[in-house]
Amino acid sequence: MTNGFKGLRVYNTLTRAKEDFVPIDADRVRMYVCGPTVYDYAHIGNARPAIVFDILFRLLRHLYGEDHVTYVRNITDVDDKINARARRDYPDLPLNEAIREVTQKTADQYHADVAALGCLRPTIEPRATEFVLPRADGLTDMASLIQTLMDRGHAYEANGEILFDTASMPAYGGLSKRKLEDQQAGARIAVEAHKKNPADFVLWKQSSADEPGWDAQFTIGGAAVTIRGRPGWHIECSAMSAAYLGEEFDIHGGGLDLIFPHHENEIAQSCCAHGRDVMARYWMHNGFLQVEGRKMSKSEGNFVTINQLLETEVFGGRSWPGEVLRLAMLMTHYREPIDFSVRKLEEAEAVLDGWYRAVGDVAAGGAGCADMVAALSDDLGTTGAIAALHELRSEAAKGNDEARQALKASAGLLGLLGQTESEWFAAKVSDASIDTGAVETAVEERLTQLREKNFAEADRIRDELTAQGVQLMDYKDPESGERRTKWEVKR
Repeated sequence: MTNGFKGLRVYNTLTRAKEDFVPIDADRVRMYVCGPTVYDYAHIGNARPAIVFDILFRLLRHLYGEDHVTYVRNITDVDDKINARARRDYPDLPLNEAIREVTQKTADQYHADVAALGCLRPTIEPRATEFVLPRADGLTDMASLIQTLMDRGHAYEANGEILFDTASMPAYGGLSKRKLEDQQAGARIAVEAHKKNPADFVLWKQSSADEPGWDAQFTIGGAAVTIRGRPGWHIECSAMSAAYLGEEFDIHGGGLDLIFPHHENEIAQSCCAHGRDVMARYWMHNGFLQVEGRKMSKSEGNFVTINQLLETEVFGGRSWPGEVLRLAMLMTHYREPIDFSVRKLEEAEAVLDGWYRAVGDVAAGGAGCADMVAALSDDLGTTGAIAALHELRSEAAKGNDEARQALKASAGLLGLLGQTESEWFAAKVSDASIDTGAVETAVEERLTQLREKNFAEADRIRDELTAQGVQLMDYKDPESGERRTKWEVKR
């Protein structure tokens, strides 16, 4: 293989085509993904990009080596609602410290939630507040990037704000394929008369005396000016991606909803500030998510957080293991819309139950399945990868140890089968508050009745356990040939 190509093909939103993935430097593959705004707990829609790009991260590490992939996912902790709450709740603290107090709880919860979904931590996870003003280490910051845009004629000051001049970039709109004259404003404020063009978007917002802000130094018209304010949304990611991945890097990811205006404006800022035609070579976007056939919203009554799914009974009358949520997401290709439903979760859980029974308590190890890696290498074809795992499961269920190890290793590349069979089913039993000792006693008693050919009594015990939600599975011991029984809680 040459030029760093290792068989991976991805759909590039920029070109609207599937392309060979050829990194700029195969020894340092670089990916940036827009992370959470830590104002509140992450909802299930936020889980999809976390899982999708975790799969890509795992695959890149598999293909290029763990030490040769850098994954940056930011934390957005610059937000007007966050800033206002920080100033209200911690008036005696410096702004950055107050914001960290407000956002630390939700950031910690996000980390716990996505870890429960089987997601690896990114290589680097910068906070936006740490990149507003010039840094001692010289890494790219927002204020300096804004100054560069003004110096190059791509930004201007008006009414105390600094805005990006979209007309200064002929290629503006290349990602979203929108013509400039058809654009709507990309800023988080209404279109106002001081803009040169309705599509111009804010880089630096002025803060009033009672609003939180940073004292940023700018040179405007040859004069040094201090504007107390806060950054616009889009400049954050341009600064943090450049800080850790450079002016041009390999992959930029996020949800479809970010194509315009967020990613379009990132490209404009970064390309114009650095004098380049490209910010990221490949742009990848996951599809939308709806819940039980409807768009998720609080007004619809179907808004659910990751934490609620993991720990409460608000969805389907029960909580769900993180692996079930993860597999349910992966059963739909990442670019397709997904209907998140109780039925889909039940289907995913049944699949995992079957896989865990097949691998048993086999230790991790063995070679991964080449067919599964090939499926993933075709634009993260998780549906094909799952089909390959089903094939392995069929062989593993026949007692093929090589297939069991391959199933365990291959599922691990998807972030699945992280437990042993015993651990998986024991956790489900614990969640269901079943008296395990009583169940074990009943199971042994049933086996005794079967050996003594008291079939009616054996059936009565089985029916009693079934009524409690306990499912029995008889099998033959491969060494002794005797009847044995496994059991699990049937939800």
